[in-house]
Amino acid sequence: MTAPQAPFSLSDRLADLPYFRTMQSDRLAVLARRALCREFLPQETILAWGEPSGGLWMIEAGRVKICRVSTDGREHILRLAGPGDSFNEIPALDGGPNAASAIALCHVSAWMLPSALLRDELRADHQLALQMIDVLAGRMRALVQQIEDLALYSVTARLARFLLLQLENEALSGPGITRTTIAAHLATTPETVSRALRTLEDIGAIRFDRQDILILRPDLLRSVAMD
Repeated sequence: MTAPQAPFSLSDRLADLPYFRTMQSDRLAVLARRALCREFLPQETILAWGEPSGGLWMIEAGRVKICRVSTDGREHILRLAGPGDSFNEIPALDGGPNAASAIALCHVSAWMLPSALLRDELRADHQLALQMIDVLAGRMRALVQQIEDLALYSVTARLARFLLLQLENEALSGPGITRTTIAAHLATTPETVSRALRTLEDIGAIRFDRQDILILRPDLLRSVAMD
């Protein structure tokens, strides 16, 4: 018999976010009471690039793509986020417009902390401000790595890197993470991703069908990832 799932606690989830880990429980409770919960259908826009920012978002359930769309309609996914992840930090901090769009990849439940509330907490808690700087620095490093990958590595190598990251980050797999989604994240086409998957299967690194990709040899993926 399956044990019943523990009820969702926003205070507990906030405490799990890197920048709130040092915050006292009474302050976390205040943030949780002020947060707003929203539900989104698959492909529904959570926030749009260039529009005013409401605040910092945290995902309770589902998958979200953080993306930009070029003038000719091509989409590039900057980041994939899943349960427990946050997004939209920079506009929430500086009060500027949304720097990217966020779109639900499947049914999503998410919470939003208003920007004014977050900035008040940062002014009152220097440790929180330092934690936020650390998180944003990590995000910047990830974006620099993404730019390097796009410039220096083949699609097959980029796909191998993505599959290895799936082993570490559950937000990169699961509902909504289709071949089309992976292609937009790797700045290529679904057809090219399919060819790269066949290449990786031919060397024995993976096995795949229409839905599932099973990693058989992480060591082979690591070798391809460096090509």
